[in-house]
Amino acid sequence: MFRKLRSRTGLVLSSAVIIGLLASSFAMASGEGKTLLLGKRNPGANGSQALSSETQIIANTGGYGTRQSNKSDNGGGAIYGCRSKLGGTEKGNEPCVRGSNLADGRAFEFSSNGGTEVGRIESGNTKAAPFTTNATGVATGLNADQVDGKSADEIQKAATDAAHTDAVATAQGLTSFAAVAADGTLGGKRGATAAADATGDGRYTVTFANDISACAIQGTEQVIDNSGAVATELGADKKTVSVVTRAADGTVADRPFHLTVSC
Repeated sequence: MFRKLRSRTGLVLSSAVIIGLLASSFAMASGEGKTLLLGKRNPGANGSQALSSETQIIANTGGYGTRQSNKSDNGGGAIYGCRSKLGGTEKGNEPCVRGSNLADGRAFEFSSNGGTEVGRIESGNTKAAPFTTNATGVATGLNADQVDGKSADEIQKAATDAAHTDAVATAQGLTSFAAVAADGTLGGKRGATAAADATGDGRYTVTFANDISACAIQGTEQVIDNSGAVATELGADKKTVSVVTRAADGTVADRPFHLTVSC
């Protein structure tokens, strides 16, 4: 009985020593050739123990060589950080992440089960290009014919309409007018500020807000029967126009008229 107990005790002690050695090897693992510690920093925080060569995981399987996943509802699957400088692989500065397919299939895929966006590209320089490519083929789904939900034709039409509107607004802004009644009352107007029957015998004045000395001035009577000519003359202030309206026989007479000033 004593021998059996001593044998069991020796076995327990031997097992404890082996376990202790294994635990020690895991606890001290850091640097090249050491065991990976799950849930820990590999290697440790000691910068002198950082790896100086690639850690390669080579697989020959129909699935993925490695898989990283996180079952938390707010945790990510993986994060890769680096301090690589500008230029990428072509400049000898490896990017933080590179997918290289040595055959002719896809180098990467991004997939999301829902939400309003699949991914986001951020840069500390907001004027930086989000990505570049030497490929010239059509990117299916990345519709260059759609900008803010509008097709190229719609954008072109909107631009044409806007240009037309601007042209009309510009033309209107350069054209002033005044509709004056026979008694000198100012009616419809653009740019005109006042009108008056100067003497009561077909002589009027029309005042505009701005200098119209570089503009063409045209007057037209607004009656059909017994209508005559309209004479205009710009005053010394370059804003006031003297107008004379006449009957068909040439005599000065009160007549309603339109005055147009085109600049």
